[in-house]
Amino acid sequence: MTHTRVISTWTELTRDLAIYLLFTFFAIKVFKFLFSCNRTSEISSFSMATHPEALRRERILNSKLYFDVPLSKVSIIYSSSYDISFMGIEKLHPFDSSKWGRVCKFLVSDGFLEEKAIVEPLEASKIDLLVVHSENYLNSLKSSATVARITEVAPVAFFPNFLVQQKVLYPFRKQVGGTILAAKLATERGWAINIGGGFHHCTAERGDLDAHQGNGHETDLGDDNRVYILDMYNPEIYPFDYRARRFIDQKVEVMSGTTTDEYLRKLDEALEVASRNFQPELVIYNAGTDILDGDPLGLLKISPDGITSRDEKVFRFAREKNIPLVMLTSGGYMKSSARVIADSIENLSRQGLIQTRPE
Repeated sequence: MTHTRVISTWTELTRDLAIYLLFTFFAIKVFKFLFSCNRTSEISSFSMATHPEALRRERILNSKLYFDVPLSKVSIIYSSSYDISFMGIEKLHPFDSSKWGRVCKFLVSDGFLEEKAIVEPLEASKIDLLVVHSENYLNSLKSSATVARITEVAPVAFFPNFLVQQKVLYPFRKQVGGTILAAKLATERGWAINIGGGFHHCTAERGDLDAHQGNGHETDLGDDNRVYILDMYNPEIYPFDYRARRFIDQKVEVMSGTTTDEYLRKLDEALEVASRNFQPELVIYNAGTDILDGDPLGLLKISPDGITSRDEKVFRFAREKNIPLVMLTSGGYMKSSARVIADSIENLSRQGLIQTRPE
């Protein structure tokens, strides 16, 4: 009250001074507030930098890859962007980089699938990829020479990187987006198939698009006791990653020349052991077709019907236990692989293990 009475009798100069002081007071308050906000932001950034798991979780939660899929779509994921066509140089690698599209064409032409019912995934962004890969590795892909080494197609090194990004890496980023979405769909609907994906030699720090032993995910997930790895592989061929083999929870080694009956017998035994040792919340099934008789790299002798039986056994294992299952088509080095994959998916539909028509 005393101050109020004094102010009312001051001269104009005194009032101006009071206004100046009042303004200064508020300016200081605003400065302190802004400094506090900036400090909080710095602390938050520091916290994220020093707690990579928190940053990883934030990236996962903010990802746009997990979008809702309407019931008018089935749990089969594919994009025409999966298929790689790059001035014909894709033919320099034994992998059939157009098999994904031909699988879908077979399913549609055979009347098992409608094009409008297929789910189109989003491309995995850099932020999405940083959940697994390091910044250094992703930056290394800005070199066409690095991509040439990873894809094992030497001429790629001579193309401008923007073209390599568009024609080579974009299709793979789309397939990664498809696998992530497939996992979401599987948890919601019980199963999902990504007509692509399964790059099981890639690690956080290295890329590799070949087939066989899944040394990539074994290296990255070997110390994670939440993950159970059952690997059925030929130990006599690439990648000869003996260190990664130590991380396999259940090894099923199938030597060169293994026949269909022996392969399926070993699979039955393996699934029985797995069911006793681990109760998963999600099964990720890397369903490569490089086990086919005649495959130049797999060196096994499994018939097309053997592939169909294999896939049916894995789906029955998961569906009977109500475990969500994601199927990825992975490796396979013969043109016949596309027809074999389509036939197997059609069999799964006939057996009632999947539904290829919207409800």
